[in-house]
Amino acid sequence: MKKIHVIGGGLAGPEAALQAASLGCKVILSEMRPLRSTEAHQTPDFAELVCSNSLKSESENSAPWLLKQEMRRAGSFLLQAADKAAVPAGHALAVDREVFSQHVAALIAAQPNIEVRREEVTHLDENDPDTITILASGPLTSSPLAKELQRLTGADHLAFYDSISPIVDASTIDMDRVYFAARWDKGTADYINCPFTKEEYEAFIDALATAEKIEQKSWEALPSEPTTESGTPAINSSASANLQYFEGCLPIEETARRGKDTLRFGPMKPAGLTNPKTGRWPYAAVQLRQENLRADSYNLVGFQNSLKYGEQARVLRMIPGLEHASFLRYGQIHRNTYIHAPSLLTETLQLKAHPSIMIAGQLSGIEGYTESIASGLLAGRYAAALARGEHPTPAPRLTANGSLTHYITHADAKKFQPANITFDLLVPLEEELRKKIRDKKERHRIQCERALEAWDAWLAGF
Repeated sequence: MKKIHVIGGGLAGPEAALQAASLGCKVILSEMRPLRSTEAHQTPDFAELVCSNSLKSESENSAPWLLKQEMRRAGSFLLQAADKAAVPAGHALAVDREVFSQHVAALIAAQPNIEVRREEVTHLDENDPDTITILASGPLTSSPLAKELQRLTGADHLAFYDSISPIVDASTIDMDRVYFAARWDKGTADYINCPFTKEEYEAFIDALATAEKIEQKSWEALPSEPTTESGTPAINSSASANLQYFEGCLPIEETARRGKDTLRFGPMKPAGLTNPKTGRWPYAAVQLRQENLRADSYNLVGFQNSLKYGEQARVLRMIPGLEHASFLRYGQIHRNTYIHAPSLLTETLQLKAHPSIMIAGQLSGIEGYTESIASGLLAGRYAAALARGEHPTPAPRLTANGSLTHYITHADAKKFQPANITFDLLVPLEEELRKKIRDKKERHRIQCERALEAWDAWLAGF
């Protein structure tokens, strides 16, 4: 049996390693931290959550719920760790970052088929007949490894920009000015809501518009954009000289730039957040989500930004309840590298030109914590099949996992951007059934039911 080499200790890498090892494969898991860190990581820990601490909705028959249900049925090790490290977050699954990483480290240490190597991998041997490689080095893949990927794909790597939300010390929040509530009363009231009047909101937007941004760092500079023979970039970018961002994770100043009320329809949306003191929705609201089990810190939901730290302190303290806040971490912006999956990857996450090398996690063109873990789960199972000399069967198109992979491998090559799991990616119901069932929730329920049936049948093949 071939050995499996997993490169990257973030989310996809450990999940892939644990899946393959649990199926009887010998696995080497390489992680360059702490020998060499990245511009965004703060620890050498496995599965460090760099941005938020949320793995999205647990509301039944939602797309994130479906993805997680499939993963749980497949025995996702990192979801087991997430469930153990869960903190109150209404209808979402959020975790204590440190506890989550500790659980993942314990799972890896307890698996005798995994050998951990703290090393920086700088070479990929596509001709090694005894090794299946899973490259899950993430959005901040080191330059030497990115150059190796460039060599294999035949084009320079490009990048898009992703952001990190601020975290506030809970003891410095003015609790007299805020209130606990979950949007539309879904789940428990675990979010702290900071309500704005119209005047407060307009003053905040004006301050945001004039706040000074951090200058682009040299390591974030975009390289040239050569293309493959077919005219499409082998490693893609949604950035340009005038920075463009992934639409699912826009910095707040970029969102505000698109219109004065844009934030009120985005991360500051007040709908469904009834203030018990007034009995009404506020004009706008900022939500704070519990960061850890001790509940001594909260992150500002959707408030990633690229402002200078002093400017962040000034502007964010205009949020009602945060006038005297102490920030444990300010928002940041960082480069995020990903391959042009439609031209490079098969549905089993193998490079078309080099099938012994697989790409998983955000590097493959998916976006989001849960999606990264799901990608690692699939990669680990596919790699185990390859190691046994078998041909892996792709996850069914009807499933959330299959639909996500189908998107990144079949998207329009000229318009490809990273994607989270949404119902738009799933196979729609037949037209006749869509006309008959007008209720969107009922349609989604049927899609979820079909997906789970197809997923269970696929799992039975293992």
